Amino acid sequence: MHAAELTPAVLAELRRPRRYPAVSVLLPTHRSEPDNTQDPVRLRNLVAEAKNRLHADEAVTRADRLDVVDQLDRALAEVDLVHAEDGLVIFAAPGEHQVWSLPRTVPARVVLAETFLTRNLVSASTAGAPYWVLTVAADRVALFNGTGPRLVEHAAGGFPLDQVRPDWDVERQERIGDVPSTFRDEETRRFLREADTALAVLLETDARPLYVLGEAAALSLLDEVGTAAKRATAQVHRGGLGHAQAAAVAEAVRATVEQQGKKAVAELHERLDQAQGVKALAAGIDEVWQSVTEGRAGLVAVEEDYWEPVRVTDSHLVPAPAGEPDVRDDMVDEIVERALDTGAKVQFVPADELAGRGRIAAVLRY
Repeated sequence: MHAAELTPAVLAELRRPRRYPAVSVLLPTHRSEPDNTQDPVRLRNLVAEAKNRLHADEAVTRADRLDVVDQLDRALAEVDLVHAEDGLVIFAAPGEHQVWSLPRTVPARVVLAETFLTRNLVSASTAGAPYWVLTVAADRVALFNGTGPRLVEHAAGGFPLDQVRPDWDVERQERIGDVPSTFRDEETRRFLREADTALAVLLETDARPLYVLGEAAALSLLDEVGTAAKRATAQVHRGGLGHAQAAAVAEAVRATVEQQGKKAVAELHERLDQAQGVKALAAGIDEVWQSVTEGRAGLVAVEEDYWEPVRVTDSHLVPAPAGEPDVRDDMVDEIVERALDTGAKVQFVPADELAGRGRIAAVLRY
């Protein structure tokens, strides 16, 4: 399964407690040679480590051990490393298993707990939040469904819209993938008004960030004749995409999507600074854990792939070596899960963005 399938309902189901042991196997994968040649070996080694830990864990019954080992083998058989993305996550518990391919890297880890390690899926879902890309040309308006770097054409809700005019130079259209247009005639205005109406209907049922691509005259006329396109997160003056494939459109919009991601991080820092100014900020894993447990966190910001083994001592989290008795090495994941369960927003940021705040911080509701 892919990140595009990570709906809130799916994430909630993945976060629910399981009967111990719920095994999570995470592997950073590679899309191309030569880096991907060792992925099968690394995956087998991690699965073998998971099985060894199951055999060594006295808390696991024989029946559950055999069941989960079988679930791991089934999951391993389903993995498609030929079409790997950047991260692979395998979940296995008594009676179930799942395989997730993510467009974001993950740390190599094996975790046995009473819940699956879902924070990397939450991160992928957050960073790869769905968005729309609309390409506008005089003869065609197409819509693309984006999730992270993945883009596929949306063929529903009236899209794509095509307009064929006998006065256009067909040979030129085939040669450059577009048609000459002044975007001044009434037929083109009607065509773009129809496209804007279809877009408005879609956004009513599936609102998400929207990027609109087209030459300047096309975007100007679209704004003039309609209202939906004015809600765009960004407009990109880029022509020649009327009949472009998804890969070309993804490349054309990539820099703008990345820029919006950087803007979101900058806005997060501003919000954290404001919260600190009014003493409504928790920083560091212990403070954030306390605030999330009490249901006081409205926003939790955490660096991607941050994790820290801790032991709960006198109602506080104390760093401790991984693998020791009573040490919880998935506490960051527990914080993320608890935050989501209490209605808080979770935002992941690149490494070192929160270095001055203990790598994790929370804006408090009260």
